[in-house]
Amino acid sequence: MGEEEQSTTETKPLSGRDIRVSDAEREHVVEVLQKAIGLGMLNLDEFTERTDRALASKTRGELNAVLTDLPGLTHPEAAMIPRQQQNPWAPPRQQYAYGASGQVMELNGKYSALQRNGNWLVPESMVVRNKYGATKLDFSQAEIQHPVVYIELQVKWGSVEITIPESGAVDTNSITDIKFGSFDDRTRSNGRPGTPRFVITGRVHGGALIIKYPRRGFFG
Repeated sequence: MGEEEQSTTETKPLSGRDIRVSDAEREHVVEVLQKAIGLGMLNLDEFTERTDRALASKTRGELNAVLTDLPGLTHPEAAMIPRQQQNPWAPPRQQYAYGASGQVMELNGKYSALQRNGNWLVPESMVVRNKYGATKLDFSQAEIQHPVVYIELQVKWGSVEITIPESGAVDTNSITDIKFGSFDDRTRSNGRPGTPRFVITGRVHGGALIIKYPRRGFFG
């Protein structure tokens, strides 16, 4: 009797590029493209063509292809294997909050002050959680190795002050909620060219969010 041939089926692990996308994700990318055309990154023909591709996308890899050349707008999950702790069904805002490396610095404080200044190494992505305290992030003399820095704010009844280099710019279009407080972008750089670019997301409940350039001296 001949030896029976056995066949095995191997399942290849899915990467972030292979995960299927929902209608909500497609619609979110269309909103991002609308912001890009408002910032002068796309013309009307490019916007129309990319919108058609986004609405026809089935996977995150296909969806990401319409954003790859737009700074700060790439879908990170399409370029990397999802982190174990990240929920793949999280709202679209959270999925766009981190850089491609997946490395995130977390700063946590309660009833205290969080501060980074001077010559410090800036990661690609940061999450700041502060409750009943004050946060000061001064990037003016920091070592910044990434062209885009992602900062997610989760602040409750606290204030946030962010100082960026003179050559930098911010993108604050994805800040979801400022409640019982104020937002003052003194740089007026939102949507303008600048390197590095600070993409700020998240929420501030109570207190104030201030973004500014370094204070100049009397003769500066």
